Amino acid sequence: MNEEMTLDRDGDDKALLLDKEEVPPVLENNTAGRSPFLLTSDHYGRTIPRRLGDLGLPAGELERHIAWDIGIAGVADALSKDLDAHLIAQRYSRLVIDCNRPPDAASSIPRISEATLIPGNEGLTREAADARRLAIFDPYHDRIAEVIEQRRRENIPTVLVALHSFTPAYAGIIRPWHIGTLYYRDTQLPPRLLRLLRSESDLVVGDNEPYAVSEETDYTIPVHGEARGLMSSGLEIRQDLIAAPAGQIEWADRLARIFGELEAMLRAERLLPG
Repeated sequence: MNEEMTLDRDGDDKALLLDKEEVPPVLENNTAGRSPFLLTSDHYGRTIPRRLGDLGLPAGELERHIAWDIGIAGVADALSKDLDAHLIAQRYSRLVIDCNRPPDAASSIPRISEATLIPGNEGLTREAADARRLAIFDPYHDRIAEVIEQRRRENIPTVLVALHSFTPAYAGIIRPWHIGTLYYRDTQLPPRLLRLLRSESDLVVGDNEPYAVSEETDYTIPVHGEARGLMSSGLEIRQDLIAAPAGQIEWADRLARIFGELEAMLRAERLLPG
């Protein structure tokens, strides 16, 4: 066990979790974007704070889905540009703290992920867990809340879209979907988005597949979308389709076209101001 993980386990000064030279947790693109779509990416990056070392894992494990959403960073960046949409993304690995889990959930700082033990997450004190939340989780979600509130004050309509990717197979079961919509109680955005995606003849589209949103397992949509009464949906794209840059651009272009149609639909139905 390396020294960095020992320091974290002992709950040293919370303010020291991220050194001044390290990248901030929040990445933003196109902050002045005029699109009504506000894009988030909870699992955009896989950086680990220096004090945590490698969490006791070999390098190959930190390239897998357990560490981040493979391919979604490239899609998110390109889609933000194509749509002229504000993107708020999280640079640090979900293995440090998962920014789409309630902080009190067992999966917030996973001790095991997809059958892989995470040694650096074993035996954390409450202080050590709080240090991760204060340094990474809170700044990300505080920024999303701040942007939504600013848009509200400026009468800018906001439709929240959380971008994710998923593995082609899980626990030996093949997942047939190319893309899936994920939602909770919103009955406005998800069915319209689902209909537009299913009008693409070459796509197999999941309806709350391969995951469904709930308050127990998710944070971004329930807290920033549902609790504020915003139209909201998650998108999950299968990772083998976006692992390479060409696939990322292809999917961003496709989604930009679909979201353009969706925006026109919402405005025509007066769900957004015309």
